Amino acid sequence: MKPIYIIGTGAIGKTLAVALRLQNRNVMLLRGSVQQAEPVTQRIQVAYKEEQLLEADIDIKTLQSVDQLDGIVVLTNKSYGNQQLSETLKSKIGNSPVVLLQNGLGVERAFIERGYTQVYRCVLFVTCQQTGDHSVKYKPVAVSPIGIEKGDDAQLTEIVQHLNSNYFEFKVEKEIQSVIWKKAIANSVFNSICPLLETDNGIFHRNDAVMAMASRIIAECLEIAHAKGIQLTQQEVESSILQISKFSDGQLISTLQDIRAGRETEIETLNFEIARIAEELGKAALVKETKLLGELTLQKSKLSTTQPRRSVVSA
Repeated sequence: MKPIYIIGTGAIGKTLAVALRLQNRNVMLLRGSVQQAEPVTQRIQVAYKEEQLLEADIDIKTLQSVDQLDGIVVLTNKSYGNQQLSETLKSKIGNSPVVLLQNGLGVERAFIERGYTQVYRCVLFVTCQQTGDHSVKYKPVAVSPIGIEKGDDAQLTEIVQHLNSNYFEFKVEKEIQSVIWKKAIANSVFNSICPLLETDNGIFHRNDAVMAMASRIIAECLEIAHAKGIQLTQQEVESSILQISKFSDGQLISTLQDIRAGRETEIETLNFEIARIAEELGKAALVKETKLLGELTLQKSKLSTTQPRRSVVSA
């Protein structure tokens, strides 16, 4: 089996690494943003469906310390780092395929523009939350599809065979763009409304008023999707959001986790990317609410990194 290099040591990267190691795959976690650190082997624990504890010893190195990535390169890092990563990887990757396990629209653009010949997109249907330095809570919602951005069917089939496991399942998807848009619209809802309301993913199935807000965002985004030739319906996107909401009731969306931790968010590839595409199509007026929620989320993120913490004093 080919070596699998996972770039990004967050919740998704750690979970995938454990799932693959338990299938006896040759897997390594790589820190993309850390320049210098000693290689380590960590015992990572994954609470699977809140029913089973998965654990495995995972080798972790820095990307800088590895000269060649001859195998399958999987990106689970935050997509705002893709421009820099596409430059760093170019001399290391050769003809190895790149598989992006990232949210949003256009996250593959940096790699396509830099001339990568094997680029594949995965749409994740899982919920995942880091609970400690070496522990993660994880639930699969459905099998995660992988499709071609640039590449061929034979390579895609081989990638799925290598990445698929009992605990983290993947499948070949021929119509990946429709799936990408459907998930991006759902993420534009979850990753703006939940952080702004300081609430968990379950809010949409618990609160009709909040779901009505989500429906307005979906309707705006679908105008742009349809203009791009993506055929999705309001009902199927709403059903997807309600399914995710029920399944991940009590869990925090990644953007809210990032804001609370003072980290940069991926809102640029969600609400703002849809707004950018709308403007490109001359339809900016159709996504005013979607863009506004993105702007509010971005400002909340910036305030979380610059505003000093206030102490509460009881009288």
